Amino acid sequence: MFYWFYRHLDINIFQYISIRAGLGFFIAFFLTIFLMPKFVKWAKNKKNSQPIYDLAPNSHQEKVGTPTMGGVVFVFTTLLATVLTAKLNNPYVCGALLIIGLFSAIGIKDDLAKISNNKNNAGISAKMKLFYQIIASCMVVGILFYANHTTTLFAPFYKYSLFDMQLFAGVFWVLVIVAASNAVNLTDGLDGLATVPSIISFFTLSLIVYITGHAIISGYLLLPNIKLVGELAIIGASFIGALIAFLWYNSHPAQVFMGDSGSLAIGGFMGYMAIVAKSEILLIIIGFIFVLETISVILQVGSFKLRQKRVFLMAPIHHHFEEKGWHENKIIIRFWIIAFMSNLIAIMSLKIR
Repeated sequence: MFYWFYRHLDINIFQYISIRAGLGFFIAFFLTIFLMPKFVKWAKNKKNSQPIYDLAPNSHQEKVGTPTMGGVVFVFTTLLATVLTAKLNNPYVCGALLIIGLFSAIGIKDDLAKISNNKNNAGISAKMKLFYQIIASCMVVGILFYANHTTTLFAPFYKYSLFDMQLFAGVFWVLVIVAASNAVNLTDGLDGLATVPSIISFFTLSLIVYITGHAIISGYLLLPNIKLVGELAIIGASFIGALIAFLWYNSHPAQVFMGDSGSLAIGGFMGYMAIVAKSEILLIIIGFIFVLETISVILQVGSFKLRQKRVFLMAPIHHHFEEKGWHENKIIIRFWIIAFMSNLIAIMSLKIR
């Protein structure tokens, strides 16, 4: 809508991505601040609380009755802010809207299954969830191929492309999106633990897509210049605004959980932004906390199946530290610090090439 003001009413200020990104941020922030308490009140009346996993640390039993599916609110406000501020005829924007909506829908289906099954924390089966994620990812990857998105692979701290993945890029991109989505989902186990690293990661990725879409800055930093991708910075800024507002209610002790409806959408869009910005490998550094959580689960499951021994007291790794007696707030803040530091390294890599 705001870009329409520039095109048809000649309000020049709305042509700039930075201005519309700022507008998207504040629209999503204030809408989430306004809507979230209403959602929490409604969810409590409807008893829309996710059952606490029986094997979770004992401290988690205090969270029984906390409403879930808060992700529905911040995903909605992000999408609305995007519709109001971004160019909707941009194929990259269309892909972003699609991936956020589809992955949130998968999460909603899973959350509703958990709520209806009030005896345990089981939602839809892992195989079915993975199937839905792959189908959704394939649809979005199709848009990338339609937009003739470059299939070359780049590595951080190296100014030349590694090689052209060609058709294999489709398989690789699906893997990146699905892996990122599930990684954020695994991390969402403590109050605000996934929220702040997501905010920081979206800031870094928004900066990278803005630079990648800017011919002069990308040339100066020896980054690939890809037309139209800069518009994704607006969606990233909108997501950041919505998540900061959500953190107001999700900080310890949480008044609401984001649920899979939020975590799957965050991770899916994070993977998508990394692909569009040609930062698929750099995403390992940007989302280091999410990678760490995922690796801890892989190691735990693999070790138990092969040796019948556990590597950690409990996985994901944030539960390991809970079992060691760390207070929840200490774990959360220390993980936030790690996320901040890893993203500083990712930003430094833009210049050190």
